[in-house]
Amino acid sequence: MSYNLLKGKKGIIFGALDENSIAWKTAERVFEEGGKFVLTNAPIAMRMGQINALAEKTESEIIPADATSIEDLENLIEKATEILGGKLDFVLHSIGMSVNVRKNRHYTDENYDFTQKGWDVSALSFHKVCQTLYKKDAMNEWGSIVALTYMAAQRTFPDYNDMADNKAYLESVARSFGYFFGKDKKVRVNTISQSPTPTTAGQGVKGFGGFISYAEKMSPLGNASALDCADYTVSLFSDLTRKVTMQNLFHDGGFSNTGVSNEVIEKFSE
Repeated sequence: MSYNLLKGKKGIIFGALDENSIAWKTAERVFEEGGKFVLTNAPIAMRMGQINALAEKTESEIIPADATSIEDLENLIEKATEILGGKLDFVLHSIGMSVNVRKNRHYTDENYDFTQKGWDVSALSFHKVCQTLYKKDAMNEWGSIVALTYMAAQRTFPDYNDMADNKAYLESVARSFGYFFGKDKKVRVNTISQSPTPTTAGQGVKGFGGFISYAEKMSPLGNASALDCADYTVSLFSDLTRKVTMQNLFHDGGFSNTGVSNEVIEKFSE
């Protein structure tokens, strides 16, 4: 169902890889709600993914950019505002990667070169995106910037590894940059803390299958899907959430406020 919530709005969507990814679903929903956008991903991800099909479906152009490179981000923002014909109303940062996780390095045995690379891609890139948008004055008033995060920033999930630290940093950037973006440009900056979601990235975490079923049993409303997250993101891009900023918004079926559920107790009482 479309409500035309984003009619006339334009933006940039980072990180659509394949149809399992939250950014992909968000692009589809934004398009359905009348928004126009440029798609972007790292050149390597673009070779792996099926982003061309999404671009065709959503009548979008693709601009490759490494989100850790200021030069790439400046080029992306210049070209996007040119293609879209003006300043931006929304930006989705849906980027995360841990080399330590990929290479099976335990949290107590990090390779710090890997750690730095993962931090740059997953966390510092959000500051770089915000700073480049800010310096270029590329956002319209009441625009909305959203990054995706996970509750491992607040609580320990042993196999989430150094991504937990990256997400904690990412959420802090949203608060800190959100202050200046709000004061100076009337732009809001938020993070969505999503349920565990079976995306290509999510499934790379060890023990993911067991964990997702645990979260399902713990959440009164069940896990939020990638499509649910896309819907929530659309609401944050819309004019209905103009005074929501600097927030870390849990979108997890109630998981974050549930101590224990009857289903989990039953499972352990067997």
